Amino acid sequence: VQLVESGGGLVQPGGSLRLSCAASGFTFSNYYMSWVRQAPGKGLEWVSDIASDGGDTRYVDSVKGRFTISRDNTKNTVYLQMNSLKPEDTAVYFCNARIVATNYWGQGTQVTVSS
Repeated sequence: VQLVESGGGLVQPGGSLRLSCAASGFTFSNYYMSWVRQAPGKGLEWVSDIASDGGDTRYVDSVKGRFTISRDNTKNTVYLQMNSLKPEDTAVYFCNARIVATNYWGQGTQVTVSS
């Protein structure tokens, strides 16, 4: 089982990034997918998730209207489009796959928002 995040980097405030998480080794289309972040010196914070068929999405209040989660079950990939980025969005972003009591995690990708 693998979850590989990509797309992180350094961006100025107000900029955009698109994170991707490529999955392999399990039946991706059966799993609920989430993005979770960890800011420096802080705990994990759930950011967004999407149902297995992409029909339901949820967001933490702080990113509503700025971030969009999506998935392509033909490519076994989940995305997080991040617009209007703020310094407080700086964190390591992890993708998570879950079904019932099973959880898989990626290694994370660093997002730094700074001028």
